[in-house]
Amino acid sequence: MSFNIALSGISAAQKDLNTTANNIANVNSIGFKESRAEFADVYANSIFANSKTAVGGGATTSQVAQQFHQGSLQFTNNALDMAINGGGFFVTSSELDAKDHSFTRAGAFKVDSGNYLVDSQGNFLQTFPVDKDGNSTSVSLTTTKPVRIPDTAGSPQMTENIGIQMNLNAGDSTLDPALFDPADRDTYNNSTAVTMYDSLGEPHIMTTYFVRPPNAAYTGESNWVAFYAVDGKQVDLAGAAGVYDQDTTGDGVADVTGTPAVTAGGWEGSVIKFNDTGAHTSTDPATIVTEQLGVAGAGVLGPGTDGTQTLTIDFNSPTQYASTFEVTELNQDGTTVGRLTNVEVGADGLVNASYSNGSTVALARVALARFANEQGLTQVGNTSWKASLDSGPALAGEANSGTFGSIRSSALEQSNVDLTTELVDLISAQRNFQANSRTLEVNNTLQQTVLQIR
Repeated sequence: MSFNIALSGISAAQKDLNTTANNIANVNSIGFKESRAEFADVYANSIFANSKTAVGGGATTSQVAQQFHQGSLQFTNNALDMAINGGGFFVTSSELDAKDHSFTRAGAFKVDSGNYLVDSQGNFLQTFPVDKDGNSTSVSLTTTKPVRIPDTAGSPQMTENIGIQMNLNAGDSTLDPALFDPADRDTYNNSTAVTMYDSLGEPHIMTTYFVRPPNAAYTGESNWVAFYAVDGKQVDLAGAAGVYDQDTTGDGVADVTGTPAVTAGGWEGSVIKFNDTGAHTSTDPATIVTEQLGVAGAGVLGPGTDGTQTLTIDFNSPTQYASTFEVTELNQDGTTVGRLTNVEVGADGLVNASYSNGSTVALARVALARFANEQGLTQVGNTSWKASLDSGPALAGEANSGTFGSIRSSALEQSNVDLTTELVDLISAQRNFQANSRTLEVNNTLQQTVLQIR
């Protein structure tokens, strides 16, 4: 009996040593959770035995319990490194379409050859699908899928609308619109340019030139003429060209009206009108539409493009103050094919990809899972776990909700092993092993003594 008791103590001490050694070995394993060997006494008795004099049968290992408390965060320069600040787990699968999920706290993810996010073992990170605004369309493990980061962002979108907001200097000198020549800087007062795109995503420079016509200031109203060019080539305005008024007598009253904003070279211009406080009153026409850039524009766009492309230029509340020419807003709604420039993961798990064309695309939302009993999870190695009957089923959810925790991008969760504590436990387990070995030695001596009795 005493031999078995001593042997059970040695076995328990050995289990404690193994557990502590495993914790120490994984002190630098990302996402590792330390374990604790828990023991119980062995006691057997019957209804006919005297329980007051019964002796225990030794020790046994009741459980090697994992401790899932939070590990410290180590910050990195990789945006795909993720750490969970809370109680959730990342969800991974070994195959693209597999539903046999594993769960991990190790967030060292990277992009594989197919542009999918994977861990160091090649397992695919599972995510919830989202709409174009980044809202999850389903929060269920059955609908999760690997996230793929495209190198390019969609198809090109040709420019249809251009918005310009600016201040035109009321003190600028006057020039004759009939002499306008984009190649001669002395024939216009100011200019601004914006990059626009054709139907193939090819960029073009659309330039707007501003000319202050002679006798442009008179009582109550002032004129400016705007001309337009794409890649330096003339473009036509839809309908008749704009017209402006003149005060030829200098009495502050317009006496010549409807002067066309057309030059001898055939350039058509639109007229922008301001009142005596410098506020915009009208544009003639209000919006400028160029005619078929690929046809009437004398081949402004290259072959193969949509020749029916038109541009609507909207002057968004321009002003005419006695200050320098200044453009405060300049935008257009076209895009070219974008190349991937950056990937970001928000605290809510939303994966956004940024592209060189200025677009940002919401790709997916990182799926998190939690369990009713974390210590019931089954270890499968590589700092991963599987759900079991003891753990209960995985409950899926989003970061920043409930007890799932938040996601920290560019960070990794370190092992939660306290090396100092483990070294003390190692000494304690060693002493326990020695004490049980001594018990076994004493029992052996006593038995030897009995056998030597004559």
